[in-house]
Amino acid sequence: MSLLSRTTAPPPGVTDPPSDNLVVVPARHPWRWIAAAAVLIVVAQFLHGLVTNPGWDWATFFGYFFEKSVMDALLITLELTFAGAVLGFAGGIVLAPMRMSKNPVLAWVSWTFIWVFRSVPLIVQLLFWANLGYLYDRLQIGVPFGPGFLHFETSTLVSAFGAALLGLALHEAAYAAEIVRAGILSVDSRQLEAAAALGIPRLRQFRRILLPQAMRAILPNAANELVNLLKSTSVVYVLAIGELFYQVQVIYGRNGRVVPLLLVATVWYVILTAALSILQHYVERRYSRGYVR
Repeated sequence: MSLLSRTTAPPPGVTDPPSDNLVVVPARHPWRWIAAAAVLIVVAQFLHGLVTNPGWDWATFFGYFFEKSVMDALLITLELTFAGAVLGFAGGIVLAPMRMSKNPVLAWVSWTFIWVFRSVPLIVQLLFWANLGYLYDRLQIGVPFGPGFLHFETSTLVSAFGAALLGLALHEAAYAAEIVRAGILSVDSRQLEAAAALGIPRLRQFRRILLPQAMRAILPNAANELVNLLKSTSVVYVLAIGELFYQVQVIYGRNGRVVPLLLVATVWYVILTAALSILQHYVERRYSRGYVR
């Protein structure tokens, strides 16, 4: 923003001088500079505390940051995150059309699934699946209400890792279904009606019209959900699975270095979230080609 001022006032009855005689004076924003200075002082104070406060124990932090047990735990965290995301969004892609179906049974089943799994806390779901063997000794595949052809012992089929993955995937599927449904609803249905009137096949309508537009609405929410799933893997410590948060708890339980070990987990979560954010940026840019808001 800028202000314009005159070098000399025009005499009465004389028209305004040409614009070449006007001087551009930049508007000053003192409070903007004061606010920036105050924020920088707070940031500098925080960074000074990070460097000088011995409680952070940077030697322990760097000693354990790339330690083998932490790296193994980080790998388990990534496995749970990506396996849970793939299974969860696969379930969401199935549940979303069911929820929008004109078949009342499919719509009711999908709505009930989403309602239940969004209502129950994740930690409760994990403990429930870990104790599935108390309800069913074995699972079988065969004739409904009749004889079975294949039998699986529940205690061996659902391990601690399997229970964690099952809980994360089902929990994720409930949220992914709503994300996918919102993306589909964001596309104007009249476009599909016009495509149908032109005789375009339904598969091509989905691939060339519905999917590119729906993905623009799905991707930001899906990326947020993926980041949330990454952090939710820390809850599986209740099943004694050696993911990142559980492993740092084991280490600081032995040496008593709580803060630097928690900082190790914190920094790794921040790094992984940053990597997912970069991936989100490039995927969103791909699906935003030809679309300017």
